[in-house]
Amino acid sequence: MRKFIFLLSIGILSCNSQQKKENIQSLKTESKTVERLSGKQIVSELDNLEFFNLVEASELEIVKKGFAESKNKWNFFSGTMRGETTDYTDNRFYSVDCEVLFESGGLTEYLNKVKLSFEKLGLKLSYTNEKSEQIENYWKHTIELNGTEYIAFNGNFTEYNWVIAYLNFIKMLNMELTNQKSENRFYPIKCGNDGEMVLLTFKQFDFIKSQFPDDNEHPKRLIQWKNINGFKNLTSQY
Repeated sequence: MRKFIFLLSIGILSCNSQQKKENIQSLKTESKTVERLSGKQIVSELDNLEFFNLVEASELEIVKKGFAESKNKWNFFSGTMRGETTDYTDNRFYSVDCEVLFESGGLTEYLNKVKLSFEKLGLKLSYTNEKSEQIENYWKHTIELNGTEYIAFNGNFTEYNWVIAYLNFIKMLNMELTNQKSENRFYPIKCGNDGEMVLLTFKQFDFIKSQFPDDNEHPKRLIQWKNINGFKNLTSQY
């Protein structure tokens, strides 16, 4: 009888222990669950995170409405373009034709575009001393931003020309943001003739990651973007 009671006690303790483990695991799972917000709530939170601080006052209402609709209709994080142009009204999203960026004249064209965002953040972005040296299949392309030389492209032409130019462009911009102690960074979205990137603070990026799909249509850190797009072994030219 005592043996039976002893075994029964062990069984009860074992069940209680297992139940505690399940409860702890359940609490952990619940703590990881993030509340999915509506478009209106997304806009409100982005506003609190100063996402819209680069928008012209005359366009602010339209910009916020566009972000709310994009979330509600498609669960998509994207801005609104200005008229028939490829310029976004929020001054954070940038459309990038990576072929144009890679070719002669493309780098300064896109530097002129992003300069507005730098200025709105109270930061400096000036370029000078652009150099280009080509020997047959080899090309070295450099430029100075705020007095620091950066490599736009350096190597033989391959199928990855556009991607290298795109990544190097984002890297040089982020280095200048870092040098000026800004919490903003450019994050890649996609590269091609319809490429995109977006300017976000660290907190804005984390919030967006928690509310939108983790797919190829949304911003990534550079190293993650390279990995998921098959460019893991693509060496940096810096």
